[in-house]
Amino acid sequence: MAKAISNKDMTILITGGAGFIGFHVAQKLLDQGNNIIIVDNFNSFYDPQLKINRIKKLASVYKNLRVIKADIEDFSMMEKIFNKFKIDKVCHLAAHSGVRDFMDNIFIYQTTNSHGTHNVFEAARCANVKDIVFASTAGVYNDSTEPARETNKEDKPNSLYAASKRANEHLAYTYHKLFGMKFTGLRFFNAYGPWGRPDSALFLFTKKIVNDEPIDVYNNGNMYRDFTYVEDIVQGVVAALKKSCAYEIINLARGETVKLTDYISEIEKNLGKRATKHMMPLQLGDPINSFADISKAKKLLNFQPKTSVKKGIKKFVDWYLDYYNVDM
Repeated sequence: MAKAISNKDMTILITGGAGFIGFHVAQKLLDQGNNIIIVDNFNSFYDPQLKINRIKKLASVYKNLRVIKADIEDFSMMEKIFNKFKIDKVCHLAAHSGVRDFMDNIFIYQTTNSHGTHNVFEAARCANVKDIVFASTAGVYNDSTEPARETNKEDKPNSLYAASKRANEHLAYTYHKLFGMKFTGLRFFNAYGPWGRPDSALFLFTKKIVNDEPIDVYNNGNMYRDFTYVEDIVQGVVAALKKSCAYEIINLARGETVKLTDYISEIEKNLGKRATKHMMPLQLGDPINSFADISKAKKLLNFQPKTSVKKGIKKFVDWYLDYYNVDM
């Protein structure tokens, strides 16, 4: 087991803790003996029952867990939470994710990701909580056949989601310079694994193949992604919380590309079933290539991704079939 972040009775607030990555981060930190406060609004962007079941799984095992239903868009509520509890560190993961559904609610990235994040940062500042790790995204990078590096100047985002996340990085830097707070922004690359989001590619592909429904394959499958298993993402998040950098932006990824058609083939192999593919054009805001240079994460966080895509997909499919009681 990895070493605990710090001394006994460390209290860490996780926003979005009922979400996919938040759940796994909470589980690891609870395993290490930390006290965890989860703040989540349990919204219906995807099945709230999955979020509830994640929390039930944690609550059935750990005593050092507190769950608060609250929205980061509500500053007064965030202020109350920070004032009520002695919080040592913040892991800010709450966000509205994705790039394809933005026309359904064009303001949500601003209200949740930008305004909500500002509320978290300001509530932390007012409570003298100075150490925050927050989720950014691979989406801030533009399409390139070269690995994405943190030193790249990325100020022309291709999606509202990416724009909101890039703005959060700037906001964190400003809070660092003005108030001496510590921030580490982690640019996640295509996280996947058990308990994953129902709107993720792996979840959608698996569900549709199981149900004999066609899958949408964008850009005719000519897309390349740096798929990163959730336990590897968690390793980086926990290391960032322990490291407590003054201000850093760091890629978290496997550091390898996988073609979308190969990814689908691996799912088919694990299900023992072929997919019916519906070839689609490239979607607005989607890059063709997205993969990371992870040398900075290796240097600063001793980050070493361990799970291959082949093994990671098998773990997800095994979980999916068990969770939904599917007999293949």
